[in-house]
Amino acid sequence: MAYIQMKLGTLLNQLQADRFCNIEMNERRAISDAKIRGLQLERMVSGHARWRLRYVSKDRRKRYCVTIGDAKILSLADARLLAEKELFNIAMGDDPRQAKLIAKAVPTFGRFIEQQYLPYVKSYKRSWATDVSLLKNHLLPRFGRVLMDDITRQDIVKMHAERKASGAAAGSANRLLIMMRYIFNLAVRWEVPGIKDNPTQGVPLMEENNKKERYLSVDEARRLYDAVCQSQNTMLRHIVPMLILTGARKREVLDAKWEDFDVNRRIWRIPMSKSGKARHVPLSDGALHILSTTPRDVTCAWAFANPDTGKPYVSIFYAWNTARQSVGLADVRVHDLRHSHASFLVNAGRTLYEVQHILGHTQVKTTQRYAHLSHDTLLDAANAATRALGGVMLPRAVLSC
Repeated sequence: MAYIQMKLGTLLNQLQADRFCNIEMNERRAISDAKIRGLQLERMVSGHARWRLRYVSKDRRKRYCVTIGDAKILSLADARLLAEKELFNIAMGDDPRQAKLIAKAVPTFGRFIEQQYLPYVKSYKRSWATDVSLLKNHLLPRFGRVLMDDITRQDIVKMHAERKASGAAAGSANRLLIMMRYIFNLAVRWEVPGIKDNPTQGVPLMEENNKKERYLSVDEARRLYDAVCQSQNTMLRHIVPMLILTGARKREVLDAKWEDFDVNRRIWRIPMSKSGKARHVPLSDGALHILSTTPRDVTCAWAFANPDTGKPYVSIFYAWNTARQSVGLADVRVHDLRHSHASFLVNAGRTLYEVQHILGHTQVKTTQRYAHLSHDTLLDAANAATRALGGVMLPRAVLSC
């Protein structure tokens, strides 16, 4: 208390000596500065002193007051500089009170995730559990207590680089960046206080070279079929051929119901695909044969159910792994059967447009990755030039062979 009174007395003497302002004591025990209009040194009942700035609204109908700073820390010269800056901003249309209200309303990253982001993604995103895992293990420990508007582009770049430096694959690091980009896009779209720009903007994804491409040859497909027919899992001999002959995803086949198949129209309706929408798969002669030979229990709704439980398989990995290893195809994954289906179609002369719609891709770019051309197909295409020239460019010795 004694220090504040002494400080206040010193400032009062300074103001009087500088002849920069007139001094008046009002009922609020405030000293007004005559040089900077609206600037006051206010003494609280507790003895604490602070610099305050009074100003009128843009329409000049209301009077407001904002705190400049603590008189223990800011000198008169400092307070005047800050007051001039605030007055300039007010003249340019900014309201310091509104800025402070916005600053108080800015959520932490953790609060935004808990109260807005997760409720939203859980309402539509089938893979929201993956988001929870990434948040819990990587993003919340780093940014959970940080205010949203304090997360900078440098913070994002550092997070991205450190994830890769920790030994993670480029794809793993990219998933964090993609998720942060989506989170801030939503924050901007929802007009979250303090969020005007996306700090991930301009941060490039790392190049990913870990995309495995494995396609079955006809001989490998035959060997694999022989192996699944010998499996102790008696449904595997129906599940694997269905995957190869339709190009469907594993869970689409495992969760298929008899009511989804329209044998007369030769259409399989998949109610919920990866895109979140229903899609229709044409049933080939081979697929129809698989359905006709699959054991059917009239009391069971699922086409490829586990005979022991009457429900879809949670996993077929053990039986699948045993079968593929028994014929030397340990590197073939279940999803490679979908790749192989696309490859067989393209090698048979079908267009990428046809393959795209059979696989249910929204973009042909995705289909191009699956549409593998066998070496024999490429070789035959290359020989087309030789056939077109009729041997004109070849030596006679070669032609006579």
